[in-house]
Amino acid sequence: MNQGNTEEERHETLRSLLGAWSLGACPPREAAELERHLRTCPECAEEAARLREAAGWLSLDEPLDQPCSLRQQVLDWCLARRPAELPVPAWGMPYTAETAKLDALLRDLGPEEWQEVAELPWHGGTEQLRPAEVLGRLTAVDGFLALALGLPDPVPAAKGAPAPAERRVPPQDAAVPAPPAAPRVPPQGGRYAEVTARTARLLADQAGLTPQSVRCRWRQQTHDLVRSAALAPQGNTPVDFGYAVLPLRDAFVDRALECFVHGEDVARAVAYPYDPPAPQHLRQMVELVVRLLPRALAGLRGARPEHAGAPGAPAGVGTGGRRLRLVVDGPAAGEWLVPLDGAEAGPPGGEPVASMVLDGLELCQLAAAHRDPDRLPVGEHGDRAAIRAVLHALPLLSRP
Repeated sequence: MNQGNTEEERHETLRSLLGAWSLGACPPREAAELERHLRTCPECAEEAARLREAAGWLSLDEPLDQPCSLRQQVLDWCLARRPAELPVPAWGMPYTAETAKLDALLRDLGPEEWQEVAELPWHGGTEQLRPAEVLGRLTAVDGFLALALGLPDPVPAAKGAPAPAERRVPPQDAAVPAPPAAPRVPPQGGRYAEVTARTARLLADQAGLTPQSVRCRWRQQTHDLVRSAALAPQGNTPVDFGYAVLPLRDAFVDRALECFVHGEDVARAVAYPYDPPAPQHLRQMVELVVRLLPRALAGLRGARPEHAGAPGAPAGVGTGGRRLRLVVDGPAAGEWLVPLDGAEAGPPGGEPVASMVLDGLELCQLAAAHRDPDRLPVGEHGDRAAIRAVLHALPLLSRP
């Protein structure tokens, strides 16, 4: 009887080691004894096989990321239980989501991946930047929003420039200046000169920092911007980008779209999956692109005279401007009438001269100059010249 109890106790003791053994955390002496036991005990051997298989799943190199919609679902559930004291305006939500998604990607990057080079196309060419430099570019342009909200400018002042005026939020302690570095963004003239100059100064300033330090700087600024936006829920504050002035609500959606596009650029460079914006956020991006499209068409007429005028329209005074029906498919589905001609043609009216149908995400990618307007799948009907003008005008909304 005593011998039976002893064997049973020994069996239970060895069986209790199976979990640690399957994870490789069992001391060598006990592991050897357990493995001898497994050769003679079918019950323990079967359980050991199951545990070892389960342990293998815990050590997979493949990412186990949750769907991007999970974060929004959790936030919605939490806010339903306890509303935020200072809610983020609806126009600030796309920026909040896209910056969080990009931050999640960057947190997963290893030292070698931070050295990969991402290609960032725009209508004037293609820039090649490492992920930390992409963050520098995002931070520099986000700085226009910071200035409009009274936050510190993340970009160091140009040499010889007057000291900045005192702001509502005092600037943080300055970091030790890094040694000068060659600019990674080639200088651009014209309307984008200020944007590229700011980006170049910030990249030189952060050249001596580690990538994670750059990420923390950028992430802190995104948090500060969202908190400040909650204090201006109407979003009417003008934001001057140097080449255009947008109300704060549109500027935040614009920054969300650029954050998504460049996040996808980085993800492509490091061979990492990247999800599109949530449908309700993509809809805001599409609406912004449609509102800005008349500006792009005006720029196209100025740059390419062949797109000026109204081909096929009857001559005469007072005919009014032409319109195009734009139908967007996909999660951001909708329909808009886009004026094609300038104010000199008179108020737009009458039947649309053409209709075009395309996916909402593809529309945004085209506006970021990440698609070829001549190869984009588009459903079309009517004036082909008008449709081509719209397709070629959209990439002009992109910038360095």
